[in-house]
Amino acid sequence: MFDRIREKLNILADAAKYDVSCSSSGGTRKNTNKGLGDSHASGICHTYTEDGRCVSLLKILLTNHCIYDCLFCVSRKSNDVKRAAFTVDEVVELTMNFYRRNYIEGLFLSSGIFKNADFTMERLLLVVKKLRLEQNYNGYIHLKTIPGASDELIKEAGLYADRMSINLEMPTEAGLKLLAPEKNHEEVIKPLAFVQQQISQFTADKKLIKHVPTFVPAGQSTQMVIGATPESDKDIMYTANTFYKNFSLKRVYYSGYVPISNDTRMPILGTQPPLLRENRLYQTDWLMRFYGFKVQEILNDANPNLDIDIDPKLSWAIRNMQHFPVDINTADYKMILRIPGIGVMSAQKIVQARKFGKLRIDQLKKIGVAYNRAKHFIVCLDSSYQLKDYQGTQIKAFILAESRSKYLKTDSNQMILF
Repeated sequence: MFDRIREKLNILADAAKYDVSCSSSGGTRKNTNKGLGDSHASGICHTYTEDGRCVSLLKILLTNHCIYDCLFCVSRKSNDVKRAAFTVDEVVELTMNFYRRNYIEGLFLSSGIFKNADFTMERLLLVVKKLRLEQNYNGYIHLKTIPGASDELIKEAGLYADRMSINLEMPTEAGLKLLAPEKNHEEVIKPLAFVQQQISQFTADKKLIKHVPTFVPAGQSTQMVIGATPESDKDIMYTANTFYKNFSLKRVYYSGYVPISNDTRMPILGTQPPLLRENRLYQTDWLMRFYGFKVQEILNDANPNLDIDIDPKLSWAIRNMQHFPVDINTADYKMILRIPGIGVMSAQKIVQARKFGKLRIDQLKKIGVAYNRAKHFIVCLDSSYQLKDYQGTQIKAFILAESRSKYLKTDSNQMILF
């Protein structure tokens, strides 16, 4: 019995590793009735919260049996892999045993779709319901929404899960139809919209009713596979921007495609995953969410793809030298955020520190500014650097010479396949 469970765990944990949308940030479920766990105070490993804490979740599929044949998926029905399926009670028992031994402090549960969407969603719902009601488990739960499942099942699941997510798979409908003709984006949009509507409704009810149950308190997220189809970075980030705006998503995840077949429609086996591109997309995402950039400023028809050599913030600055140099002692917070080498915390410290006097180079370094990068775009009290002496291309060359990206050591052949 134990060996069989261990074999299932090996198979279904390995199959789940391709889903990267497992951040546990935003959970606020408190421990009640002397139960086990507290998603609000958990500190775990293998994924990261918004404040940078490293956390860990038991990350498994309920089953890797699937009725679909998506070419990019290792669990597609035509793939010759070992198949397994947990029972509802096995997942509940595994979660509780792992939690009690302090191996994990949260659960990330997804599944291949077997029989049909409702049949699969019912079993996912049973797992979280048993954990909450029978085991009195109050730790973090991230549950996958199954495309095509009924609104009733999704709504009930939202009462027990901290976060729900549903994968968009490909950035464009055309890309999805190329590799998964049985699927469409509408099946993803519908449940995302439904859950967002329910979150808004529960939030409104809390203002009128004293005791209202929590509903997906950590919000929703989605994931896109990048590098399997020939979309540009502009296509990817415009899609992400639309989903952030329309569904108030907490996160969009970008998963570099890991080749698993020799199908000619995709990069072949042995091709390196596009790690550098994935990193640049996350940097762009961060600029949109925390730095006040509009996606059109970073990517547009003139610049449809991100610069491989430098990060998108530096790339924007070099293309827009008319905004620089910025006087660090007089510029507003929003403009300071746009200076390469200055992050959110450093920008906040600069605004506070200059209330007591004009800032010098040594003070900027102590605050945390990456001065070797920022010096090309700022002036401060004791600046001797003359920005006007150099063009954007020269500044790029200086910065690249000073610090080479670790990602450039990675083979980036996949970047030019299309």
